[in-house]
Amino acid sequence: MPLCCLLGGLNGTFVTWNSRPNIVLLMADDLGLGDLGCYGNNTVSTPHIDRLANEGVRLTQHLAAASVCTPSRAAFLTGRYPIRSGMVSSNSLNRGLTWLGGSGGLPTNETTLAKLLQHRGYRTGLIGKWHQGLSCASRDDHCHHPLNHGFDYFYGMPFGLLSECQASKTPELHRWLRIRLWISTLVLSLVPVLLLLPNLAGWFSVPWSVIVLSALVALLFFVSWYSSYGFVRRWNCILMRNHEIVQQPMREERVSVLMLKEALAFIDRYKREPFLLFVSFLHVHTPLVTKGKFVGHSKFGLYGDNVEEMDWMVGKILEALEQERLSNRTLVHFTSDNGGRLEALDGAARLGGWNGVYQGGSGMAGWEGGIRVPGIFRWPTVLQAGKVIEEPTSLMDLFPTLSYVGGGILPHDRVIDGRNLMPLLEGRVAHSDHEFLFHYCGTYLHTVRWHQKDCGTVWKAHYVTPNFHPEGSGACYGSAMCSCSGDVTHHDPPLLFDISRDPSESQPLTSDNEALFDSVIKKIEAAIKEHRGSLTPVPRQLSVFHTIWKPWLQPCCGIFPFCGCDKESDILPTAP
Repeated sequence: MPLCCLLGGLNGTFVTWNSRPNIVLLMADDLGLGDLGCYGNNTVSTPHIDRLANEGVRLTQHLAAASVCTPSRAAFLTGRYPIRSGMVSSNSLNRGLTWLGGSGGLPTNETTLAKLLQHRGYRTGLIGKWHQGLSCASRDDHCHHPLNHGFDYFYGMPFGLLSECQASKTPELHRWLRIRLWISTLVLSLVPVLLLLPNLAGWFSVPWSVIVLSALVALLFFVSWYSSYGFVRRWNCILMRNHEIVQQPMREERVSVLMLKEALAFIDRYKREPFLLFVSFLHVHTPLVTKGKFVGHSKFGLYGDNVEEMDWMVGKILEALEQERLSNRTLVHFTSDNGGRLEALDGAARLGGWNGVYQGGSGMAGWEGGIRVPGIFRWPTVLQAGKVIEEPTSLMDLFPTLSYVGGGILPHDRVIDGRNLMPLLEGRVAHSDHEFLFHYCGTYLHTVRWHQKDCGTVWKAHYVTPNFHPEGSGACYGSAMCSCSGDVTHHDPPLLFDISRDPSESQPLTSDNEALFDSVIKKIEAAIKEHRGSLTPVPRQLSVFHTIWKPWLQPCCGIFPFCGCDKESDILPTAP
């Protein structure tokens, strides 16, 4: 190797290692890849995110480890496939955490990027959505809380936005299950009435004990489910500062401003020491809570308005970094936890994102639209402005990448699936370090991606795909989210695509039209065998038991079940 190249490589490492940059992570919720101007959108205005891309590196094949938020975020935080931490489910009803009063969550033995950087002297803060669980055995043990996973400060929603967070919106959580529960309740309620009729008509006598018992059964059945589903807004839509509940239920119309103030205050507090700030936006998940001045602002309805409000918030955070002269020593990353949700509708109006040319969306594990997300890195003086990288990368890569730039040491007692991106971002290598990427839907492996580095081809084999409703619609409008099992199609041989030539996955390859078909499948199946051999059994955090609502775990401001408070004001909080 030429000496100048060696010194250049060492110099890049030297700058990265000793500068100990501040780190700002910006993550949207359910943002489609095609929703941003820098990724080809010309109807929604995102000047601040576009500027971030122009001043940094833009990844075009950046991939979430799951197509729904809880497992995707677990992988982002730990650098590991969520199946390794148990943050997956075999049940389509609970693919993510469904209740704040459940016992599942990110295990305490997992090491997060925040904990790793905290040990290296970083001040760490999370503003916004958590959705990695809260408590294990008692209401206040907070075993899964952000402060137990390496964050020094937390302000936001320990759960995340749901349509129920706005009282006027159509319920989102298990909507079809609720309809069936109402029907079952109605049927059970008719039983005591029908048993009473013979007595009233004088046909024959039915013991009153039987009538009363049937009425009690109907009442108990109703109470058993309505005590949770009837109060979703109060139970799940909560705002916390550290371990304290400050609003229950949350006042959704003020939350964006409050979170932005908290993010700016965190930067101001710790501007003289290295910090990690993770801003986990509530945007652009339904119910698309948007401030008045942004309503009607875009050409794409309420969803576009919400995207543009998020872009404005990004601009304010970047402006704060500039005002404090922190831009040149701050690594900023913008992404989304998964692709846009196609099934989010309000009548004929779309409430979900646009995934560009990519097929599928949120909830569809293998199709590109559900897992390909924005990936923007900006670090002036270190990363080349305007650079575009088309290599496969993953949200899991943030863990080893931030460990590297923050001077941390990766854990040696577990498998880390992410790869350090700095050599790729800096241009010291031409190819991603990923050869195979495995795309799970819950506990089920649906798809495998093979990056054939010698020729640059990216093969993608689908072993399972969801059945769309209506057929050919490209989404699961009938059930609100596609299934991982049951209502799926198994492919033997698998559907094979060359993503490098066919990113929309519209031209499946077979042994008749692709000479390498058999050898590619053989290579992928060998990788699957090796991957499965690296998995070890762990408790399933998203099992039915862990995700059902447990009254004794329900966070409560006040005396349960009369929970409710509003401790917020327009005054900025003081430093913790």
